[in-house]
Amino acid sequence: MSQWSQVQQLEIKFLEQVDQFYDDNFPMEIRHLLAQWIESQDWEAASNNEAMATILLQNLLIQVDEQLDRVSQEKNLLLIHNLKRIRKLLQGKYHGNPMHIAVIISNCLREERRILAAASMPVQGPLEKSLQNSVVSERQRNVEHKVSAIKNSAQMTDQDVKYLEDLQEEFDFRYKTIQSLEQSDKNSALIKQEMLALQAMLNTLDYKRKEVLSKIGRVIHEIDMLMSNMLTEELLDWKRRQQIACIGGPLHGGLDQLQNCFTLLAESLFQVRRQLEKLDELLTRLTYDGDPIPVQRPQLLEKVNFLLYNLFRNSFVVERQPCMPTHPQRPMVLKTLIQFTVKLRLLIKLPELNYQIRVKATIDNNRRFVLCGTHVKAMNMEESANGSLSVEFRHLQPKEMKSSAGSKGNEGPHMVTEELHSISFETQVCLYGLTINLETSSLPVVMISNVSQLPNAWASIIWYNLSTNDPQNLSFFNNPPAATLSQLLEVLSWQFSSYVGRGLNSEQLNMLAEKLMGQQVSYNDYQLSWAKFCKEHLPGKSFTFWVWLEAILDLIKKHILPLWIDGYIMGFVSKEKERILLKDKTPGTFLLRFSESNLGGITFTWVDQLENGDVTFHSVEPYNKGRLSALPFADILRDYKVIMADNVPENPLKYLYPDIPKDKAFGKHYSCQPNEVSKPSDGGGKGYVPSVFIPVSKILNDSTDPHSPSDLLPMSPSVYAVLSEHLSPTVIETAVCCKLFHS
Repeated sequence: MSQWSQVQQLEIKFLEQVDQFYDDNFPMEIRHLLAQWIESQDWEAASNNEAMATILLQNLLIQVDEQLDRVSQEKNLLLIHNLKRIRKLLQGKYHGNPMHIAVIISNCLREERRILAAASMPVQGPLEKSLQNSVVSERQRNVEHKVSAIKNSAQMTDQDVKYLEDLQEEFDFRYKTIQSLEQSDKNSALIKQEMLALQAMLNTLDYKRKEVLSKIGRVIHEIDMLMSNMLTEELLDWKRRQQIACIGGPLHGGLDQLQNCFTLLAESLFQVRRQLEKLDELLTRLTYDGDPIPVQRPQLLEKVNFLLYNLFRNSFVVERQPCMPTHPQRPMVLKTLIQFTVKLRLLIKLPELNYQIRVKATIDNNRRFVLCGTHVKAMNMEESANGSLSVEFRHLQPKEMKSSAGSKGNEGPHMVTEELHSISFETQVCLYGLTINLETSSLPVVMISNVSQLPNAWASIIWYNLSTNDPQNLSFFNNPPAATLSQLLEVLSWQFSSYVGRGLNSEQLNMLAEKLMGQQVSYNDYQLSWAKFCKEHLPGKSFTFWVWLEAILDLIKKHILPLWIDGYIMGFVSKEKERILLKDKTPGTFLLRFSESNLGGITFTWVDQLENGDVTFHSVEPYNKGRLSALPFADILRDYKVIMADNVPENPLKYLYPDIPKDKAFGKHYSCQPNEVSKPSDGGGKGYVPSVFIPVSKILNDSTDPHSPSDLLPMSPSVYAVLSEHLSPTVIETAVCCKLFHS
């Protein structure tokens, strides 16, 4: 079943999450129509390879054209219209930057996998549950409702100001008419009656001025209260969701809704400002004793300007945190002299600001690093699909200053990867007589000079963003706080769902908890130290917990990804637990687990039964990336042989735990079926016997010293049958034996 087919079967709450990340950047119609083709392409590799991305974009457009031909024959007018629009959009948007669509599709596929993994989890984790709090959703709706009400109030006040202006013009006309009369005419009864009417009109003007000022004051107060409370909380929540998304959590949304709120509030404040300017204009034409305008207007204008300053300052945000394109799933880890990208947005979207705001990027002011590349760019509305006012820096490079390079050798690896830095951005907005200086910063980043530092640097990013919502605590690792183990385990599961497409279930997480704590206890409230996670070696080992886990992630990603995504690798299970699981199973039942003693190793253990009925277990020496580079793991499981005491090779692996026939589980991942080969006398390429690699082990008695491990033998089962006709078993045994753990 395709990944997209699995997505379509999700519950509505998960489908709503999927809906959030499909837009005009990558329309869902294309995802649906080209599901299998899209999933069969390596978009992640293309996101770092322009030539490959160009070819994939061309092929994508060809696929769209083929769909257009198909729907044209079906005369589906609506779909024809949409596909033509989408094709034009894709070609126009990505023709000059094909790697961008590769990044987008790669992210969408990864997010789908994360959601599928979350849907398969029996219990939602504490962090994800907090991010989807119903109280938060209710507040979002309240903010949008209040912003809409404020906008309506400001527009209604516009009508009141217009009425006041019309009333004053009428008063002014009638008053000047009387003033132009001769003195004798002013004493007439008619004129005296007109003067009384003017006095009544002046009283009405005074009342209306007070009423308009009162309404303006209420609008300003409503905006002030909204900005001080709910809108600030919404912005902080979005920033927290962004933090969590950066370390593998749910894709954060809501920025477009925030932009709508910020923009409407800015428009309302500028509208109120114009109303106050109009009142000032009316004041210059008419004033009187007790006039409320000269008393109240300056205070109201000062408050409006203050709110505009704060609104603009809060609206300047980092939409996408710094990230190297070569490591899209490891944001905020930057390597010196390697380009990274970062995107900023002004949540106040006003056409007058397009190309008028120039943003300057700098790195924190300790003068140890500088930014090379284009570090000043103008914000515009053309680069973003939704027309937001944004700027993306794509060619920035951090460079270490020579003055500090000499001390670099004195720093240990932990010192390097625990040192936090900040990318800062500044600009100035000049609009309607206001000049506002804006500043914002990225989340803390870790600088590395060698890619070998990446795992520990990423551990620092995880720990920081899990433990605090403070966006700028650069001294965090001077005294890093402990983390709640239940939340840490949730984040570790996210590492697997975001990086290798399948998260961890409760049993796998329990094993990790036991490995971290050293004992089996309830971990809901357990506090784990940073040192235990990333600095202290595991008991009896020469590596830390995090280094061990990162090596497993790398192994899955590069060598056993399809098997992991299918859920056939139990992976995280202790030796004791695997024996409990296997002891009552049919002989030949096996499971796959990650090595606890070797970095980046995977092994399999199967159960067997002796002649006397006793149960025995066998575990093969762990396969690492070197051996898996020579032979796919699925082929190893298919072709694996052991040589028993009678020197007869056989495959002991029959059923994947609990009872899945091996070929049913792994058959689709076999690279090819073993070929029947002819005898040497039958000919062949220059008289040679064709060969393939197969793994062969000999089960050793406890009293026998084990042979040294050897490389996998280049031999297929059929070749073995041929050779056994010409060579003795002893000769073959000497060549093929590799270490097997036996109990």
